[in-house]
Amino acid sequence: MSRGYGGRVILAINEGTMIMADKYLIQIGESVHASIPKSGAAMKDLVAKGEGAYTEKSEPLDYLVSLIVDQVANGADFIAINVDAFGETDPQLAVDLMKEYVKLVRQHGSGVPACIDSSDVNVLKAGLEQWYQDAPSDIAMPLVNSVKTTTMSTLLPWRAKHAFKVVGMLVDEEGKADEASADTLYGLAKRIFRGAMEHGFAAEDIFFDTTTYPLAIDMPLTPGTPSFTYRAFEAIKKIKSDPEMKDCHCSLGVSNSVRDLPARKIGVCRAYVAKAKEYGLDAGIVNVMHHYGETDADAELMELVEAFALQDGSADASMKAMMVMGEFCSNSRK
Repeated sequence: MSRGYGGRVILAINEGTMIMADKYLIQIGESVHASIPKSGAAMKDLVAKGEGAYTEKSEPLDYLVSLIVDQVANGADFIAINVDAFGETDPQLAVDLMKEYVKLVRQHGSGVPACIDSSDVNVLKAGLEQWYQDAPSDIAMPLVNSVKTTTMSTLLPWRAKHAFKVVGMLVDEEGKADEASADTLYGLAKRIFRGAMEHGFAAEDIFFDTTTYPLAIDMPLTPGTPSFTYRAFEAIKKIKSDPEMKDCHCSLGVSNSVRDLPARKIGVCRAYVAKAKEYGLDAGIVNVMHHYGETDADAELMELVEAFALQDGSADASMKAMMVMGEFCSNSRK
């Protein structure tokens, strides 16, 4: 089996005969992220080493390179890099580190492009420019994560100088996502889509993120309000049903869905992906080692995720979600 581009693999059947097969998910590997304890500790060690830290052999450098290599070997379509934790006290450090990790992905990623991930526009720009520095003409387009309606006028014009794919983060002008309806999220997607079209993006270059909310706390405080999982999934359905945007991708940060759950996190992630696929999800920021799609999701865990996906604000749906989550937590502690 050999890797393909854009969420597809090529399967060799007989000599000279090949077929194309859809991958289960366009995988954005999540492991090179400063907020992950082991990854963050290795990154911190490299910062402390100073000059030569990213070129001279060391245990932390070997570990971070192994994260890149292993994710590529396990089918990552993009290697996400996030160093925002370092920018909290020193924004310039985050800019400098993003450049170093983009270099590492260029060097060790076997052609798999970086996903340049930051909440700081300056870090995004530095990573994008570094990706193309002294690059071959056929280098793959990186993914920039993310643009919002509040930053699109700054970020989208970069397309005139460097080709890239982009994640549209669907949050309102105040940066809130968990209070937005599915219609609001869909409206934000339309605005980003139209802005991207004006700057030369193709529909397939755009990934919309409707935001993952942890299932463990996805119980609306206001009666009659749908769960965020409901709103996020319904927004995906609206985007993928829109004739203009049907070729755009929808992506979620899958691991966020299981935060604070007491057990079976990989299984719940697998069920979350399977259920979201029914609404049109075709990409995700994931732990690629879980190989989503190669193992069927557990029926009980599918029921758990479905209860939140159907929590439309009605009393019956909210009660069902509470009951299913209660049973899951109780069984997890046995």
